[in-house]
Amino acid sequence: MCVFFIYLLPSLLLVLLKLLLRWTWICHLADSTVQQLGRCMWIMACRLLKLPYLTVSEDIGECQNGIRLICKPTALANHLKKHCQALSHPPLAKWPHADPHRQIITDLLWPTKEGAELKAGVRFTRDNLLLKDGGIVAMDWAVSLPDHQAESKKNHHHLGGAAFGGLSRNLAIVIIIPNALGRVTPHLLRLCSQALQEGFYPVVFHRRGHGGCPLTTPHYQGFGNPSDLVQAVAYLRSHHPSSTLFAVSEGSGSGLLLSYLGECGSSSYLTAAACISPVFHGQLWFENKPPWLYHWIDLIYRKLQVNRYATALSCVMDVAKILHCSSLRDMEELMFCATKQLDHSLSGSMDYSRLSQKPDWTSYWEKNEPLRDADEVAVPVLCLCSQDDPLLPPVYTVPETLFHNSPYFLLALTEQGGHCGFMNEDGRGGAKSWSHSVVLEYFRIVADFFGVEEKKGLKDVPTHFGSQGLTHSASAVFSRRRRSTLLRKERAILSSRRRQVSTPSDIFEEDQEVFTWNRSYTR
Repeated sequence: MCVFFIYLLPSLLLVLLKLLLRWTWICHLADSTVQQLGRCMWIMACRLLKLPYLTVSEDIGECQNGIRLICKPTALANHLKKHCQALSHPPLAKWPHADPHRQIITDLLWPTKEGAELKAGVRFTRDNLLLKDGGIVAMDWAVSLPDHQAESKKNHHHLGGAAFGGLSRNLAIVIIIPNALGRVTPHLLRLCSQALQEGFYPVVFHRRGHGGCPLTTPHYQGFGNPSDLVQAVAYLRSHHPSSTLFAVSEGSGSGLLLSYLGECGSSSYLTAAACISPVFHGQLWFENKPPWLYHWIDLIYRKLQVNRYATALSCVMDVAKILHCSSLRDMEELMFCATKQLDHSLSGSMDYSRLSQKPDWTSYWEKNEPLRDADEVAVPVLCLCSQDDPLLPPVYTVPETLFHNSPYFLLALTEQGGHCGFMNEDGRGGAKSWSHSVVLEYFRIVADFFGVEEKKGLKDVPTHFGSQGLTHSASAVFSRRRRSTLLRKERAILSSRRRQVSTPSDIFEEDQEVFTWNRSYTR
């Protein structure tokens, strides 16, 4: 009898467990116990790996997170505060979705499997663009799959209608710039999918040698060298002259976007731009290593990129020495600052004179710092940063003075979000990206704002330029959409006060008299 009972004991325990799990409070207790055990193991793993760990609340109700919107209180900033609902609802997610290291591993570092874009509901069609120096960059257009396209039409209005900036038949193209490694991350795929669902036309810009794009010239582009992006944006403008162009960057890809905006200034064709977890100081980012695990993974990935074109690059750089680097800083310096020692026995038919023109480390960053021409930026830029970002320098390095003084820069600073994470609970036990919703809503609101401001500005044109000036201006604004910039009436007043941080009330009163959001067209 005892032996029979022993054999039945496992089955009786399973039946008893099944009966107990029917009670809600027992299920909740079991889930909480498993979650606590998993969290303790995760904290131990982070400590073993020497990863900085910040406490993440287990309950959304306990979160005290808020959004600090740091900007000069212009009419556009006030309009965003009033109409951008996402900016009034900070990213609130409980563990594990809010954990910054989990977000980095799953959204940025996790290998993108073949067919991952199809799983995200998109597929890409590639355009290869031949540049002036013979290099090639790739433009991957995201195309919605049939089932997702039907769902998108059901849930969202197309942006080509009159609701988008008051313009008819106006396509909204979003240029997406990946991080400096050029990886198509799961985070980027979800951005493409959501942009398609909301009526945008996303296109991913791949630098030469990145994203499967062939390297036809024996050199890469520097961290903040926007020359290739300038040609790519000009290509989009020439082929889609009536479209509205936006741009968004991911992580270290902001170095390229911010450099483009500063170098082009009022000649930029963009209506608005956004940077998710941007790198404001490139030299500081390279010289201050991130946690060793992320640094090691990034270093290995970049070495694989260089090794792929080792034969072609060996004529201009010491590839063997680069592949033995122990830091991204040394690798960047060897690639762009160190002169290759040439073999004089080689044929003299090749011109290597440019090799002696490579700058030193300090001079390199004078030409590649993302904010080197920040005073020339003439497009509204929204930057999303988090205080618990483990990949970027401390939050006190963020140039808040720039956001206080410039009407074009807006900073949304959150308490949690990690690096390109910013997750929100979706109500189904999962999480969705808050940053994607903010960026896309920001683009729509800026376009609507400019549409209203342009209509107001056109009423004043006949008094200065006559009826012909009004016709020409309307054509430039609503038909060609040649470029999107902002005009300051009294540049001298701004220049004299650029480095002064005024109180919000003083700035607001001054701004109403000095600044206007009408756009000028200089090219």
